[in-house]
Amino acid sequence: MQQKLYPVIDMVETGKNIMRLREERGMTVRDLQAYFGFAEPQAIYRWQSGKTLPSVDNLYALSALLEVPMEDILVPTKHKISIYHPEQQVETCCSHRFGWDIALSAA
Repeated sequence: MQQKLYPVIDMVETGKNIMRLREERGMTVRDLQAYFGFAEPQAIYRWQSGKTLPSVDNLYALSALLEVPMEDILVPTKHKISIYHPEQQVETCCSHRFGWDIALSAA
């Protein structure tokens, strides 16, 4: 198997992007809260601060609300995860999450 670059989402930059797109459309956090039917606005604040990402369903709905493709909401990191053959020595990063031997590389 060849080395493959695995894209990674930059959560902080994605959060800033969500905030920017929301503000450009004149929407408030409370507007998004109401749209998603959330009892409290904390989920929106966590997205904007980069602590969490919207679920796939919420990302899809957010893209419809903001009238942009989902890819225009997500911001990739400058680093990508390289997937290597198991026999190669690598610095582990998130292998416990994916079950892969991986390392970070500059893109």
